Amino acid sequence: MSRHPTTPVRPTPLREGEVEEALVRLLPSEKILEFARETGFVERERKIRPVAFLWVLVLDFGVELHRHLQELKERYAHRTRLTLSYPGFYLRFTPELSKFLKRCLEYALGELAHEPGRALDPKLAAFEDIVIKDSSVVRLHASLAAKWPATRSRKVAAGVKVDTLVSVRANGPKSLALVGERTADVKTLKVGAWVKNRILLFDLGYYSHRLFAKIGEWGGFFTSRLKESADPLFVRSLKVHRGQAIDLEGKRLSEVLPRLRRELLDAEVELSFKRRVYDGRRSSDTFRCRLVAVWNEEARRYHLYLTNIGPEVLTAEEVASLYSMRWEVELCFRELKASYALDKFRTENPDVVEPLIWSALLTLTAARRLHTLIRLRAPSELRARYTQLRFSIHFRRGARDILACLLAYLGYRKASEECRWGMNLYLVQESLDPHVHRRRFREVWST
Repeated sequence: MSRHPTTPVRPTPLREGEVEEALVRLLPSEKILEFARETGFVERERKIRPVAFLWVLVLDFGVELHRHLQELKERYAHRTRLTLSYPGFYLRFTPELSKFLKRCLEYALGELAHEPGRALDPKLAAFEDIVIKDSSVVRLHASLAAKWPATRSRKVAAGVKVDTLVSVRANGPKSLALVGERTADVKTLKVGAWVKNRILLFDLGYYSHRLFAKIGEWGGFFTSRLKESADPLFVRSLKVHRGQAIDLEGKRLSEVLPRLRRELLDAEVELSFKRRVYDGRRSSDTFRCRLVAVWNEEARRYHLYLTNIGPEVLTAEEVASLYSMRWEVELCFRELKASYALDKFRTENPDVVEPLIWSALLTLTAARRLHTLIRLRAPSELRARYTQLRFSIHFRRGARDILACLLAYLGYRKASEECRWGMNLYLVQESLDPHVHRRRFREVWST
């Protein structure tokens, strides 16, 4: 019997204009001009062309790890063939520039959400989305401590938090905001109608029984680790065990955990919390949810989770697996800091710092749009191999070729065939993980 070798599946080359169209849909030129005038960044176009300025900031300056404004001025002049003085260019870094970039980011995030990049696992098909909340500190020059004081620092230091809500379906951030480093994480999560039928994942910085109850009241779902100081009351077991099982009803976790000898515990528990002050009074209340305990052999301890997702939807093991999706937001922060130099700001001028932070966040948004494009157009067998971190590295390497093609598409200057070849090289070929059989955690709950 003769064997026929399997033909290897190869990535599909980009068609001309495909990347440019994706970026222009993310941020149309007319919207950029509208936001520039609306925020007061420009009154009329002269030597600063808002569309070109934005894309040079995002796709040229935003991917460099060692950056100076003189370099940005030179690159902007080179790309647009417009000469301008350094003082005139420097004076463009104003609060109005921050407002302009922030407005562009808000629009781009909305567009990112409108074109889902991933589908949830069939087990979660009834849910609208999985969203992950977290924040990361960006360390700033110490001279900015009066405006952005650091937390728990023995010497004068400055920092600002990038508060992030990541959408699994959108394959990128759903919202991004800058808050003071001393702002408690839990205070940044505002629950409302938007949580309905969505699963929220967050770490212990957002742990609050009142918050959990509120998410449920709005029709949302959550999964969180259990705080060590919490001692929930068991209502009933949700899993039948053979042999002499511990009677859970009416007992506290602190009574049960030392005697627990099974690999899994799945039970309904009751937790108490304080309502907000209303009419001068603050009442106590309780809510019920599910407690899952999964034995971790490596740590030699139980990992404890709270969720209001029922056992008919997810098993105890699947609840623990779902919580690992929180790594999505960590990937965002790693990408921002490793590929887009979010923590490389040495300037003492706050009017320069803020635009650079917003531009890094815009660079992340543009990269995620292209990551979604490349994944969805690739053969299904290859999609999982376009991982976010690998893609971000090669996106950064090919960003100048992308910019050259985009500016040509927008009518600024002609792009060479070498630039088009470079886009294919970095975005399609090099960003494909060569390890065919490597298991990737993202494959568990989304495709």
